[in-house]
Amino acid sequence: MKIRLNWRLVFLLVILAGVATREVALELRPSFLRPDLHLFAYVGNTADGTLAIIDLVKLASIATIPVGAGPSGVREHPTRKEVWGLSSAGGYAWVLDVKSNQIVAHIPVGSEPYALDFSPDGKRAFVAASDANSVVAIDCASRAVVARGRAGRRPWIAHVTPDGKTLIVSNRDDSTISLLDTNSLVSLATISVASQPEQIAVLPDNSKAFVTSAATSDISVVDLRNPVLLAHVAIGGSPNDLILKPDGGELYIIASDTHGLVVLNTQTNEVGDFLMLGSSPVSGTLKADTETLYVSDFSADHIVPVATSTRQVLRPITVGSGPRTSRLTPGGDILLVVDADSNDLAVIRPKTASLITLIPVGTKPRDLAIKVF
Repeated sequence: MKIRLNWRLVFLLVILAGVATREVALELRPSFLRPDLHLFAYVGNTADGTLAIIDLVKLASIATIPVGAGPSGVREHPTRKEVWGLSSAGGYAWVLDVKSNQIVAHIPVGSEPYALDFSPDGKRAFVAASDANSVVAIDCASRAVVARGRAGRRPWIAHVTPDGKTLIVSNRDDSTISLLDTNSLVSLATISVASQPEQIAVLPDNSKAFVTSAATSDISVVDLRNPVLLAHVAIGGSPNDLILKPDGGELYIIASDTHGLVVLNTQTNEVGDFLMLGSSPVSGTLKADTETLYVSDFSADHIVPVATSTRQVLRPITVGSGPRTSRLTPGGDILLVVDADSNDLAVIRPKTASLITLIPVGTKPRDLAIKVF
């Protein structure tokens, strides 16, 4: 028995499929992105020492390049067409040229660096070397170390204040933070804080710093102008992540121990609200309009959107296994989530709270940077 095809119908279906594909592509293309601009994501894979490069318009991996053992601190440069990162095992910073996707510099910084920060104008990068008890300043144009300073024992994070004048370093083994002058890296003050300090958030007016503790349930509040410790604020569990509202009015503290989110009033230094989120919330990213906070629940394999103004926990978005680091693209059209256990990058459309796709990246991914060029 012969089957006769309706070629007109087949032709029509092909045309419709083409139109649908084009419409989807246009919908997924970020609203701010001109045709001559590129939007890439960069994922550091800790187990194999590589950096995966993802084209977010084509939604495809375009390259995987070696960057050194123990990659960490992956950051897009604020003004240059570069992505920077660290090899914690190799003791150096690396620089990726985003146009050629080539590593163009290796800069020795000291043993066991884990995080880096840029000055607000993008002219300098700062790195704390944990095993060397030192801090370095790097000129981003020449890629040369231009200053060295001493911190406490086992410095963890070097964080630049919004005015670019002070470098705050958390010293895990001393339970202190060091304040250094960003030009000379000369010590300005040392302040005792809660045990094993790690992450740092600073108010936009440079008046206060909030410091997490890896060993206690406290957030240390520091007056940067005097400088002195103001308070230890107990949040009920060891804090995993700090997200500060751009206006500095509220600090969102994610703690997997408490399975929830603590909202801290930064003016009174008091806990204002607590929201139960799920199994193991570990990190978050805040939408530019500050109306939605997206929290990664590592054990439940989903993202929990939180309406910040109404304090409402919204319907979770299922992603890959072990979601951790997340970032929104400029404009907020795409939410990216690194899945540490399923070794992929989840691409989410926030407008519809839906998963678009999962893109394989590498083994044990952790850090994430986004660059428009």
